[in-house]
Amino acid sequence: MSRPVSLPLLLPLLLPFLAGPVCRVLVVRLPPRRAVRLLACSAAGLAAGSIAALALLVVPGATHLRPVAALGHLLTPLASDAPGTAVAVTVVAASLLAVGGALLLRDAHGWWRRLRQARALAAGNPSELVVLDEEYPDAYVLPGRPGRIVITSGMLRALSAAEREVLLAHERAHLKGRHHLLVATVELAAHCHPGLRAVREPLRFALERTADEYAAQAVGDRRLTARAIARAALATRTSPARCRPGFALAATTGPVPLRVAALLGQPALTRVPGVPPRLAALMLLASLTVSAGAAFQAADNLHTGIEIAQGETGGE
Repeated sequence: MSRPVSLPLLLPLLLPFLAGPVCRVLVVRLPPRRAVRLLACSAAGLAAGSIAALALLVVPGATHLRPVAALGHLLTPLASDAPGTAVAVTVVAASLLAVGGALLLRDAHGWWRRLRQARALAAGNPSELVVLDEEYPDAYVLPGRPGRIVITSGMLRALSAAEREVLLAHERAHLKGRHHLLVATVELAAHCHPGLRAVREPLRFALERTADEYAAQAVGDRRLTARAIARAALATRTSPARCRPGFALAATTGPVPLRVAALLGQPALTRVPGVPPRLAALMLLASLTVSAGAAFQAADNLHTGIEIAQGETGGE
C-alpha cells in the first residue's frame, strides 16, 4: 500500500492565508523595491505550491478509476484512504482547479478586451505620451511595444506644469520597471489561491511607492512630488476609470495619504507598530520554503506509491 500524500499537502493550502497580513506589514516597513520583489516572488511561489498540492490530491483518488489505473499500470489504487473519501478529495481538488482556471480565463479575457479598447484610443500616436481630449482627469500607463503614458486633458488642467512633470516621471517609472508584469503575476497567483488575493493591494501600494521615489529623484523635490500625487488623486476621486485595463497602474491608486506621508518623511505614518520587518520577511520566506518542501515531499510520496503499485503488478 502506498504512503498517504494528503497530510503534507495541507500546508501549501493553508500557508497562503498568512501572506496577506504579513505583506501589509512589509509594504510600510521595507524599502519599496525590496518589498515589491519579496511580495511578487512569494505570491508566485505560494501559488505554485497550492496548485501543485491540488494536482497531487487529484491523483490518488483518480486511480480508483480503471482507465487511470490501467494507464499507470497499477494493480491497486494509490490512496490508502477509503475509496469514497479518496474519490471525494479528488473531486473537490479537481473542482477547485477547474473553477480557478475558468475564473482566470474570464478575467484574462476582460483584461485583454479593456487593453485593446485603451490601445485603440491611443492608436495613431507614435510618441510615448498620448493626450486624450477628455474632461475627466485620468492618467495611466499602457504596456506593450511601445509602452504608452496616457493622460487626459482634464488631468493636465488640474495640475501645474511642475506637477505634470512629476506625474509623467511617476508613470514613466511604471513603464521602465515593467510593473504590469508584476501586477499580472500577483493577479495570477490570486486566482490560484483565495488567500493570495490579500497580496494584490499591498503589491500595488509598493509599486506606487517605487514610482513615487523614482519621480521624487527625477524632479529633485519630494514636497513637489507629494503635492502632485495628492492633487492628482483629488482630481480623479469622482472620475470614472474609463477603458483602463485592470492591470494598468496609475499615480492616483492605493492609499494616497500614506504615500504622501512617506514622501514627506513623516515617521508617525510610515513606521507603524507591529511585527519587525525582518521577522515578517522571515515569516514569509519560511512559509514559501515550507510550502515548497511539503509539495516536494508529497510528490516523492506519490512517486514511491506508484513504484510500489507497479511493483505489485509486476509481481503478479
